[in-house]
Amino acid sequence: QVQLVESGGGLVHPGGSLRLSCAASGGTFSINSMGWYRQAPGKERDVVAIITNAGRQNYADSVKGRFTISRDGAKKMVYLQMSGLKPEDTAVYYCHAEIRLTALSPVFDRWGQGALVTVSS
Repeated sequence: QVQLVESGGGLVHPGGSLRLSCAASGGTFSINSMGWYRQAPGKERDVVAIITNAGRQNYADSVKGRFTISRDGAKKMVYLQMSGLKPEDTAVYYCHAEIRLTALSPVFDRWGQGALVTVSS
């Protein structure tokens, strides 16, 4: 069973920094794109940043210039470095990966359990 486990959430002051990590595990599989999404209270889950297996990155306009996504293919990990944090960045952050078990099998989605990030003074 492929699992994604996030770590690194917490409480940070406005203007501060935080790094989220996500590790994929559970047998033999390959990963296409990986990404981070977030869901603020009372709102829908929105994309924050995505990185393809070729390293191409895409960001939500609201985080461009402040957040950086990166991945370690060998370790099957993805990171989100967040700086210049604002109260409106407060949300549960979810790791996402497109998983393929074999070269011929279909791609399926896997989500982490979520990591709470609170930006408050």
